Amino acid sequence: MLKTELLAPAGSLEVIYPAVRMGANAVYLGADIFSARGNAGNFNREQLLEAVKYCHARNVAVHLACNTLIHDDEMESALNLIKYACEIGIDAIIIQDIGLVSLIRKAAPNMTLHASTQMSVHTAEAAKMLYDMGFERVVLARELAINEIEYICQNCNLETEAFIHGALCISYSGQ
Repeated sequence: MLKTELLAPAGSLEVIYPAVRMGANAVYLGADIFSARGNAGNFNREQLLEAVKYCHARNVAVHLACNTLIHDDEMESALNLIKYACEIGIDAIIIQDIGLVSLIRKAAPNMTLHASTQMSVHTAEAAKMLYDMGFERVVLARELAINEIEYICQNCNLETEAFIHGALCISYSGQ
């Protein structure tokens, strides 16, 4: 069954308010660490909590982008952020680093995982692999044509997300 969701990027609380008022079903945002949206205002822990409270009071989901590659010396900080996200009710974590999957499953076993566009998923086989790993959604590579997106959607059991508008990236899939 086709489910359409209007998902809006939110770099600050000032962006969340109109996105929600204009009908977004969900917002995605980054914390002040581990977000590929480095030029966005991004959210400290207090602001994350405020965003979740505001959105959830209006039946809007909040997806946290933790979509950078995590170095070994950053792993503890990343897991602390993910545990906090779980505590405050973040609805999903968008990740790039495949190494985080097993660690997230230990730290926050019920957290919904979305594969970031930075993973450059551009085949049904890659989407199936992510499904087998426990991902619920894949944000497809931005450079896919509509017929390629359609093929992936028809040939995997994973929710798929595609950008219809976004930052003008220099390279592929925001990398």
